[in-house]
Amino acid sequence: MTLSILTVCTGNICRSPFAALYLQSKLAGVTGVTVSSAGTMARDGDSMTDEMGALAERFGLKPTTHAARYLVEPYIEKADLILPLTRGHRSEVVQMVPRKLLVTFTVREFARLGSLVSDDEVTAAAAAGGTDAEKVKAVCRLLASRRSQGDPAADPTLDDVVDPYRREDEVYELSVAQMVPALDEIARVLTLTLKAA
Repeated sequence: MTLSILTVCTGNICRSPFAALYLQSKLAGVTGVTVSSAGTMARDGDSMTDEMGALAERFGLKPTTHAARYLVEPYIEKADLILPLTRGHRSEVVQMVPRKLLVTFTVREFARLGSLVSDDEVTAAAAAGGTDAEKVKAVCRLLASRRSQGDPAADPTLDDVVDPYRREDEVYELSVAQMVPALDEIARVLTLTLKAA
Protein backbone atom coordinates (compact mmCIF):
# COMPACT_ATOMS: atom_id res chain seq x y z
CA MET A 1 0.00 0.00 0.00
CA THR A 2 1.30 3.46 -0.89
CA LEU A 3 1.53 6.24 1.68
CA SER A 4 0.68 9.60 0.12
CA ILE A 5 2.18 12.84 1.44
CA LEU A 6 1.12 16.27 0.13
CA THR A 7 3.00 19.55 0.58
CA VAL A 8 1.08 22.79 0.03
CA CYS A 9 2.04 26.42 -0.58
CA THR A 10 0.58 29.26 -2.67
CA GLY A 11 1.85 29.09 -6.25
CA ASN A 12 3.38 25.60 -6.09
CA ILE A 13 6.52 26.90 -7.79
CA CYS A 14 8.85 27.56 -4.85
CA ARG A 15 8.35 26.11 -1.38
CA SER A 16 6.02 23.14 -1.74
CA PRO A 17 7.77 21.60 -4.78
CA PHE A 18 11.15 21.95 -3.08
CA ALA A 19 9.72 20.37 0.08
CA ALA A 20 8.17 17.51 -1.88
CA LEU A 21 11.30 16.75 -3.89
CA TYR A 22 13.54 16.97 -0.83
CA LEU A 23 11.29 14.83 1.36
CA GLN A 24 10.91 12.22 -1.40
CA SER A 25 14.70 12.01 -1.64
CA LYS A 26 15.07 11.64 2.13
CA LEU A 27 12.49 8.84 2.17
CA ALA A 28 13.96 7.03 -0.83
CA GLY A 29 14.92 4.08 1.37
CA VAL A 30 11.35 3.59 2.57
CA THR A 31 9.20 1.69 0.10
CA GLY A 32 5.71 2.74 -0.88
CA VAL A 33 5.90 6.47 -0.12
CA THR A 34 4.92 9.13 -2.65
CA VAL A 35 5.30 12.85 -2.02
CA SER A 36 3.49 15.37 -4.22
CA SER A 37 2.69 19.07 -3.98
CA ALA A 38 0.02 21.61 -4.87
CA GLY A 39 -0.71 25.31 -4.44
CA THR A 40 -3.74 27.23 -3.22
CA MET A 41 -3.34 29.74 -6.09
CA ALA A 42 -1.27 27.65 -8.50
CA ARG A 43 -1.54 27.68 -12.27
CA ASP A 44 -1.47 24.12 -13.52
CA GLY A 45 1.71 23.26 -15.37
CA ASP A 46 3.93 26.13 -14.17
CA SER A 47 7.59 25.26 -13.58
CA MET A 48 9.58 25.83 -10.42
CA THR A 49 11.18 29.28 -10.36
CA ASP A 50 14.75 29.43 -11.66
CA GLU A 51 16.00 30.52 -8.25
CA MET A 52 14.38 27.65 -6.37
CA GLY A 53 15.31 25.24 -9.14
CA ALA A 54 18.97 26.18 -8.72
CA LEU A 55 18.75 25.62 -4.97
CA ALA A 56 17.03 22.28 -5.51
CA GLU A 57 19.83 21.18 -7.83
CA ARG A 58 22.34 22.08 -5.13
CA PHE A 59 20.70 19.34 -3.03
CA GLY A 60 20.81 16.84 -5.89
CA LEU A 61 17.11 17.22 -6.69
CA LYS A 62 15.56 17.35 -10.16
CA PRO A 63 13.34 20.45 -10.39
CA THR A 64 12.66 19.97 -14.10
CA THR A 65 10.28 17.13 -13.22
CA HIS A 66 7.92 19.57 -11.47
CA ALA A 67 4.66 20.91 -12.91
CA ALA A 68 2.47 23.05 -10.65
CA ARG A 69 -0.98 21.83 -9.60
CA TYR A 70 -3.90 23.86 -8.28
CA LEU A 71 -5.02 22.48 -4.92
CA VAL A 72 -8.38 20.70 -5.13
CA GLU A 73 -10.23 18.55 -2.61
CA PRO A 74 -9.36 15.19 -4.21
CA TYR A 75 -5.64 15.85 -3.64
CA ILE A 76 -6.33 16.46 0.05
CA GLU A 77 -8.67 13.47 0.32
CA LYS A 78 -6.03 11.17 -1.17
CA ALA A 79 -3.23 12.33 1.14
CA ASP A 80 -2.39 10.45 4.33
CA LEU A 81 -0.25 13.34 5.64
CA ILE A 82 -0.53 16.98 4.58
CA LEU A 83 2.35 19.38 5.16
CA PRO A 84 1.50 23.00 4.33
CA LEU A 85 4.27 25.60 4.43
CA THR A 86 2.40 28.17 6.54
CA ARG A 87 -0.40 28.32 9.08
CA GLY A 88 -2.51 30.11 6.48
CA HIS A 89 -2.13 27.24 4.04
CA ARG A 90 -2.94 24.81 6.86
CA SER A 91 -6.20 26.67 7.53
CA GLU A 92 -7.14 26.56 3.85
CA VAL A 93 -6.52 22.81 3.68
CA VAL A 94 -8.62 22.12 6.77
CA GLN A 95 -11.43 24.39 5.58
CA MET A 96 -11.57 22.45 2.32
CA VAL A 97 -11.55 19.01 3.97
CA PRO A 98 -12.15 19.35 7.74
CA ARG A 99 -11.73 15.64 8.45
CA LYS A 100 -8.04 15.95 7.55
CA LEU A 101 -7.33 18.17 10.56
CA LEU A 102 -5.54 15.41 12.50
CA VAL A 103 -3.03 14.70 9.73
CA THR A 104 -2.34 18.33 8.71
CA PHE A 105 0.66 20.13 10.20
CA THR A 106 2.85 22.89 8.83
CA VAL A 107 6.29 21.57 7.89
CA ARG A 108 7.98 23.40 10.73
CA GLU A 109 5.24 22.53 13.24
CA PHE A 110 5.55 18.79 12.51
CA ALA A 111 9.31 19.03 12.94
CA ARG A 112 9.05 21.05 16.15
CA LEU A 113 6.61 18.59 17.69
CA GLY A 114 8.63 15.64 16.37
CA SER A 115 11.65 16.91 18.28
CA LEU A 116 9.65 16.67 21.52
CA VAL A 117 9.06 12.92 21.26
CA SER A 118 11.55 10.11 21.63
CA ASP A 119 12.25 7.40 19.07
CA ASP A 120 10.65 4.87 21.43
CA GLU A 121 7.47 6.95 21.68
CA VAL A 122 7.22 7.20 17.90
CA THR A 123 7.82 3.48 17.44
CA ALA A 124 5.28 2.55 20.14
CA ALA A 125 2.62 4.82 18.68
CA ALA A 126 3.22 3.54 15.15
CA ALA A 127 3.13 -0.10 16.27
CA ALA A 128 -0.48 0.39 17.32
CA GLY A 129 -1.43 1.02 13.69
CA GLY A 130 -1.94 -1.58 10.99
CA THR A 131 -1.50 0.03 7.59
CA ASP A 132 1.12 2.69 6.92
CA ALA A 133 -1.62 5.34 6.89
CA GLU A 134 -2.86 4.15 10.30
CA LYS A 135 0.69 4.27 11.67
CA VAL A 136 1.11 7.86 10.46
CA LYS A 137 -2.26 8.83 11.93
CA ALA A 138 -1.26 7.33 15.29
CA VAL A 139 2.00 9.29 15.29
CA CYS A 140 0.11 12.45 14.31
CA ARG A 141 -2.04 11.95 17.41
CA LEU A 142 1.14 11.64 19.47
CA LEU A 143 2.55 14.85 18.00
CA ALA A 144 -0.72 16.73 18.49
CA SER A 145 -0.66 15.73 22.17
CA ARG A 146 2.63 17.63 22.53
CA ARG A 147 1.26 20.95 21.29
CA SER A 148 0.74 22.19 24.85
CA GLN A 149 4.40 21.50 25.70
CA GLY A 150 5.71 24.27 23.49
CA ASP A 151 6.90 27.62 24.78
CA PRO A 152 3.72 29.74 25.18
CA ALA A 153 5.79 32.86 24.50
CA ALA A 154 7.17 31.49 21.23
CA ASP A 155 6.40 33.43 18.06
CA PRO A 156 3.71 31.48 16.15
CA THR A 157 5.20 32.65 12.84
CA LEU A 158 8.08 30.26 13.56
CA ASP A 159 5.80 27.54 12.18
CA ASP A 160 5.77 29.31 8.79
CA VAL A 161 8.32 29.16 5.95
CA VAL A 162 8.97 32.52 4.31
CA ASP A 163 7.69 32.97 0.74
CA PRO A 164 10.63 33.89 -1.53
CA TYR A 165 8.62 34.43 -4.73
CA ARG A 166 9.80 37.55 -6.62
CA ARG A 167 12.20 38.41 -3.80
CA GLU A 168 15.98 38.55 -3.42
CA ASP A 169 18.25 35.51 -3.56
CA GLU A 170 18.81 35.88 0.18
CA VAL A 171 15.11 35.24 0.82
CA TYR A 172 15.27 32.08 -1.30
CA GLU A 173 18.26 30.98 0.77
CA LEU A 174 16.36 31.72 3.99
CA SER A 175 13.31 29.82 2.78
CA VAL A 176 15.41 26.73 2.05
CA ALA A 177 17.29 27.14 5.34
CA GLN A 178 13.96 27.06 7.16
CA MET A 179 12.73 24.01 5.25
CA VAL A 180 15.71 21.66 5.19
CA PRO A 181 16.19 21.03 8.94
CA ALA A 182 12.43 20.64 9.36
CA LEU A 183 12.19 18.20 6.46
CA ASP A 184 15.12 16.22 7.86
CA GLU A 185 13.24 15.88 11.15
CA ILE A 186 10.03 14.88 9.36
CA ALA A 187 11.93 12.23 7.40
CA ARG A 188 13.42 10.89 10.63
CA VAL A 189 10.02 10.60 12.31
CA LEU A 190 8.38 9.07 9.25
CA THR A 191 11.17 6.55 8.76
CA LEU A 192 10.76 5.37 12.35
CA THR A 193 6.99 5.32 11.91
CA LEU A 194 6.93 3.29 8.72
CA LYS A 195 9.57 0.81 9.87
CA ALA A 196 7.78 0.10 13.16
CA ALA A 197 6.61 -3.51 13.43
